[in-house]
Amino acid sequence: MRIENLGEGIRLAVDQLRANKFRSALTILGIVIGVATVMIMSAVVTGVRSEAMEGINAAGPKNFILARWDYSDIQIVSDGDGPPWGNNPKVRVEELRALERLDGVERVIPALNTNAELDGPGAPVGNVNIAGQGAGWEAFTTGSFVAGHNFLPSDVAASRPVAVFSKALANQVFGSLDPVGRIVRFNGRPFRVIGIFEVEGNVFGEVNQHYAIIPHTAALKHLKAWDGFMEALMVTADDVSQDEAMDQVITAMRTMRGLRPGEDNDFAVIRQEAILDMFNQLTGVFFAVMIGLSSVALLVGGVGVIAIMMISVTERTREIGVRKAIGARRREILWQFLVEAVTLTLAGALTGMLVGGSLAWAVQAATPVPASVPLSAVVAAIVMATIAGVLFGMVPAWRASRLDPVDALRYE
Repeated sequence: MRIENLGEGIRLAVDQLRANKFRSALTILGIVIGVATVMIMSAVVTGVRSEAMEGINAAGPKNFILARWDYSDIQIVSDGDGPPWGNNPKVRVEELRALERLDGVERVIPALNTNAELDGPGAPVGNVNIAGQGAGWEAFTTGSFVAGHNFLPSDVAASRPVAVFSKALANQVFGSLDPVGRIVRFNGRPFRVIGIFEVEGNVFGEVNQHYAIIPHTAALKHLKAWDGFMEALMVTADDVSQDEAMDQVITAMRTMRGLRPGEDNDFAVIRQEAILDMFNQLTGVFFAVMIGLSSVALLVGGVGVIAIMMISVTERTREIGVRKAIGARRREILWQFLVEAVTLTLAGALTGMLVGGSLAWAVQAATPVPASVPLSAVVAAIVMATIAGVLFGMVPAWRASRLDPVDALRYE
């Protein structure tokens, strides 16, 4: 029998797989695990990245951040050494007020974070995240008010002790009670709840749902929040490019701090895209580790392919002898067994894609992560399986093609 085309080779390979279903299933298990790992990790990373992009778009593509240091730049500090930005002065509220007068800046929204113990109608809640923000923060956060309202610029100017609760925190503290207008205590200091804000469902919002937002001035005055990490979202004016606005901010900051030409900035301006780049670096490392682990699974599956194909060659030695005796050439025997090995690994890849796709669907259904398998992951899985089939199937296929027909016909 000659193998005239690829279709006939696949048909013969499928017949062999059907004849040894259990053995074939065990052989492709490693490939299934490896491909499924690649699929689910690709889906999760793609989903989380889309959420990050959504957050950046919500904050405005032209906007940027003024901070004490560039936290988008990943740095490793040896034990005993302070952070490289430790000598940078803190970003002061007075500086932010001056920056708001620049032509290229439409608005400056200060921000800092602290923690406090919360006393309300229910049991005390410890270590609640408190976000001290400037007026207008809601325009740059995906979500909406479900009750009450936001604090006003006058509340910020007067350092009034008012608070906006996240919906999750309000439910935890007040239960079925209406929280708007009620008094709670942060670290013993009274604050009035004026609004309830619900973050739009996304992976970043799910990380910390229990938080309160208060004027940054109230955080400094009433909660003695540390201003060392004070930063600000710089909103670029409509008729000015981001680069122009950043240049104005850098010039103004250097002038206010008396930096001479040639001296490095003791502050940082961070583009929104830089934060996404940092995220891509972190997820890239994580994804590389997962690719390494899945490669181990593929290697184990490849070893199984070699073993099963060597057994198949041994079991079908007489068949090979008969085919060679009636005119089959070495390349046809080699082709048949290579196709069989590739078909085996592709079967494992397809099963792995089904498993990985199902897991991605489960993640999307059970979490706010919009996990979707990218086309590149599907193509990569098919390519990896094909290459694995060729590489690991070459040795058995070569052995089969080199069998002497006379010896093969004598084989019992």
